[in-house]
Formats: sequence, C-alpha cells, structure tokens
Amino acid sequence: MLKRFLILIGILGVLWFEVPASTDSSSVILLEVKGPIGPATVDYVERSLEHAKSRKTPLLILQLDTPGGLDASMREIIQQLITSPVPVVTYVAPSGARAASAGTYILYASHIAAMAPGTNLGAATPVQLGASPVPEVPDSSEDNSSVSGSSAMERKIINDAEAYLRSLAQLRGRNVEWAVEAVREGASLSAEEALQQNVIDLIAAHVPDLLAQLDGREVQLIHEKHVLHTSGLTVKRIEPDWRNELLSLITNPNVAYVLMLIGIYGLIFEFATPGTFFPGIVGAVSLVLSLYAFQVLPISYAGLALMLFGLALLIAEAFAPSFGVLGIGGGLAFIIGSIFLMDTDAPGYGLSPVLVGVLGVANLAFFAFVLGAVFQARKRPVVSGAQTMVGSKAVALEAFEVEGQVRTKGEIWQARSPVPVEAEQALKITGTDGLVLLVKPLNSKEEI
Repeated sequence: MLKRFLILIGILGVLWFEVPASTDSSSVILLEVKGPIGPATVDYVERSLEHAKSRKTPLLILQLDTPGGLDASMREIIQQLITSPVPVVTYVAPSGARAASAGTYILYASHIAAMAPGTNLGAATPVQLGASPVPEVPDSSEDNSSVSGSSAMERKIINDAEAYLRSLAQLRGRNVEWAVEAVREGASLSAEEALQQNVIDLIAAHVPDLLAQLDGREVQLIHEKHVLHTSGLTVKRIEPDWRNELLSLITNPNVAYVLMLIGIYGLIFEFATPGTFFPGIVGAVSLVLSLYAFQVLPISYAGLALMLFGLALLIAEAFAPSFGVLGIGGGLAFIIGSIFLMDTDAPGYGLSPVLVGVLGVANLAFFAFVLGAVFQARKRPVVSGAQTMVGSKAVALEAFEVEGQVRTKGEIWQARSPVPVEAEQALKITGTDGLVLLVKPLNSKEEI
C-alpha cells in the first residue's frame, strides 16, 4: 500500500512540473491609471506586468491620465517598463486626458507612445521648483562664487531631470530637443503636435483603432526586436484588487495624517482607562498603517517631529495645567508641523489646509475643554477622604492627653488635640494631618 502511494506521489510530481504555464496569446492586457502617480500605482503596474509575463500576453496597454506624481514612484514604473519582456504601449486617453509631469517621462519610456485626439503632454519641470523660472546655467568663464546654494540645488534638480528624460528619448528614438524644453521651460504639446515632432508614435481614437495601427509594428525589447501582431486580439482589463485599493487609500496623505492622530489618541485613551481594549486596538492598527504610509511617502521628519512635540505639549497641558501656555504652544507646533509634513509639491500628495486647520482647532478645543474641566474640579469642594470632615463634630471615645480615638459620622478615627480631652466630650475637627484628625473641644456656644 505504501509503495503504491509513493508511486502515485511521484507521478503527480512529474505531471506538476511538466505542465506548462497557461498562456493567453489571444488577448492584450489593459490597465487604467487615472490620477497622481504614487506607491499604489507602482503596485498596480508591477502586478499587471507580472500577470502579462506569466501568461505570455503579446501586449500590455497602459491607459494614462495623470497630472504627475511622486518622482520615486515614477522611476520605479519606468524601470519596470524598460526591463519588461512584454511590449508596453502607453496610451494617453480618453480625449481630454493628459500625461503631465511624471506622465511625460512614463510616455517617453514606453515601447510605443500613443495619444487620443484632444489630449496633451509635457510640463516636465520638477515640481519642487514650483512656478519659478529655471535658473540659467552660468557661463564657465563667469565667476560662480556668488551663486546661492538654493540656485545651485535647483540647477542640480533640473540637470538630473533633463538628463533622465533625454536618456529615455535616446533609448526610444524620440525627440531629444523637445524633451529638454519640457524640463527646462515646462513646454507642453497637443497630441497632433507631439506626433509631428516625433514625441509620440501614433494617434488613436480608441483602443480598437490603437490595436489596428499597432499590427505589424516593430519594437525594441531589452534583448531583442519584436514584431507586434495585434489583429483580432481581444482586450482584457485588469482592475485594481482590494489590496491595491487599500494601499491607494492609506497612502493618501490626508488619510495617513488622520490615521496617525487616531492612533495616538487611541493609545492615550487606552493608557488613561486601561482594560477597555477597543481604543488601544484601534489606535495600534491605525498607527501601524500610518507609519507604513509615511514610510513610502516623501515626508519631512522635521515636520513630523514638530507635530509629535505639539501633541506632547497638549497632553502635558491636560495633566499639568499651565494656564494655557503649554496648550497654545502645543497647538501652534502641531499646526506648523502639519503644514510642513509632506516634503513634496507633487499633485495629489499635499495635505489639505482645511483638514489641517480643522484638526488643529479640534485639538485646541479638546484640550481647552480638558483644561476647563480641571479648573472646575479644583473649585469644587472635597467630597471624599479626611478633608471632608473638617468643620464636623466628633465625640471622644476615651480620655487622652494628646492623641486618642474619636467617632465622627459613624467612623472611628485617630485624633490629636492641643488640650486634654475627656471621654464622651464633644469635639470640633479643625484639620487633618495625614490620617490623623486635628480636633479641639467644642464650645457650648459653637454650632456645627
């Protein structure tokens, strides 16, 4: 019996390793990227390319409509496109779409660059420079000692971006001169102008038109040339899965920002009222998600440190009131840190000023409420402990010279008197010394 079982396992093993991977040569993969380029986009493109590679798909179409995005994410996508064994067509569509900033680089890096009528590309100047004019490169004969450090840094950023786009243009045989203009001058082109200037390969009204024009074209893959055969191919869309949707959500700077605050407050409430578990669990999960998001987003650690310092001051105000000094300072530090938290001007990756303002005011209001509650509590009379007995009547249970036992409000306490006390003598409680009541004989004229 054991021998038969081992033979069966061996046969199954041979069949497992000999069965070829399933192929899908009758369809092309279409993925749609719409919005800013970020970590979720990298995951989506990488997963789609792996799927196309494993299924031996003849072509992948990246339909693009983006205002730009993060430099690191853009470069990751471009590396995947350049090394892809599957031909990639970047198609700027539908009409009205754009491939601005990072989208222009991705378009240049693709094996085939296509656009729909009524679309545009360009404005490839690094966004860190904003709308400022690109500094002129000084002549070598001039004295450069007076050039400011910021101008030198701007030139480095511009030169790096220009060289990168120029190298992509040379790799794909596209217009190098316009690539330089797109970086240095922020130049943009319509689809028709891009085709005339050899920036793109073709204009297609829709995906079937695109496939018809691609049939018979030759593309240069990383190790070989490849002729496209797209006639009769069907289109298979790959949609973002739940993991990609979640990654897209938590890497939204506004969501990551809120998750961080939920995490911090959840842990504070858990430590303040241990045993409830729910605030601690929600806080821990939210904090971990926000830390993951901040790991892949370009954040300013100085801004993050300022935010945390501000929260620490607000918490200190709640536990050790300083008449608002710590609270106001903490609120200002929190708001300023929030403003500088995101270290990029890439479209779609800035914190909403409205959100920062609302949460900043909410923090101040919350701790103002806590501070007010503390002050009100200080004004209230003591309702428990030995202090509540001050001014009350007590009766001596025994005669004593200095200390002895008394009864008050049905309880027996140790008491101390400055004068001798008789048994059953009426006494007045004047104060406390730890757990010892300070008493004096009650005058017959005194009323409690």
